Amino acid sequence: MAAWGQGNEPVPERMRAAVYRGEGQVGIEEVPCPRIGPRELLVRVGVCGICSTDVKKITADLLPPPRIYGHESAGTVVAAGAGVTRFQPGDRVILFHHVPCGHCFYCRERIYAQCPTYKKVGVTAGFEPAGGGFSEYVRVMDWVVERGVEKIPDGVSFEEASFVEPVNTCLKAVETAGVRRGEQVLVMGQGPIGILFLLLARMRGAQVFVSDVFDRRLSRASELGADAVFNAGEVDVPVAVRPLTGGRGADLAILAAAVPALVPASLDAVRPGGRVLLFAQTERAERVPLPTAAICMEEKRLLGSYSADIDLQAESARLVFERVLPVRELITHRFPLAEIDQAIRLAANPRPDSLKIVVECA
Repeated sequence: MAAWGQGNEPVPERMRAAVYRGEGQVGIEEVPCPRIGPRELLVRVGVCGICSTDVKKITADLLPPPRIYGHESAGTVVAAGAGVTRFQPGDRVILFHHVPCGHCFYCRERIYAQCPTYKKVGVTAGFEPAGGGFSEYVRVMDWVVERGVEKIPDGVSFEEASFVEPVNTCLKAVETAGVRRGEQVLVMGQGPIGILFLLLARMRGAQVFVSDVFDRRLSRASELGADAVFNAGEVDVPVAVRPLTGGRGADLAILAAAVPALVPASLDAVRPGGRVLLFAQTERAERVPLPTAAICMEEKRLLGSYSADIDLQAESARLVFERVLPVRELITHRFPLAEIDQAIRLAANPRPDSLKIVVECA
């Protein structure tokens, strides 16, 4: 790579990274430390949250290896390439690994996740760019430096800051679903993402019901303000919702769990004219039979929301940095980078006591 900027810290020639090698295998390897070019940043990763999307890519072998995953990254700038003016070594930052071009058809329509530039990953620790957060250092490419990096205020931990990207994705989904004051919303799944949906929908003034198969998660949801909780392993959730909604069904159901059977169940749980938003259904090969008459004759609407929205970047940062959302309370497990395999296994096979899992990379 090309020249470094002024005042940069020395960086090692090699670093540790969790490298995906296929067949669900991730192991710690020593790899070359990324080198940056003009208008790029090198960031020493402090914390990277584990996202279910990366877990799926690893456990289901969705993309060819080798790759270094991890995209919920927070860390410290250690080098700035020539031409970088907004950031300098020592700045604490969070990174968005996808940033749209701003001028194509999809950007003009504000469907940013479908922009060809957005689909390019702009943060890497080596190999095919894949986020790179499960490593000691990442290279941040120029278009991400320009629009996809936010400074972390003093007093905000890397753990908290790593939530900015996932909060953005949930905020985008809430916007897409059009959550309104007084509506009755069912959130199916109460992992960390489902709990964020609970919190954001309540912020909009909605009455929120939640379901999960773990009573411990449901108890946490109750503490955070859920108006009703349902153990999906013990009750028929669509049936249980009706007495609370005048017999109609919820106005909106949000699917925050990647369970195929929940898709038709969600349509059954909403009233005629209601909405269903798919959030966790990210495997292209998945096929689910749907009661199409519910969409046609009962005029129920099926929506989708994927990834982040650059227009909501500042607001998602504010919600985290000002502690409007109690994100740190959602962290239940912390693993050092050397134990990434254990962290991935737990994320892929959640327990009643597990919510957000973070990897400490520094």
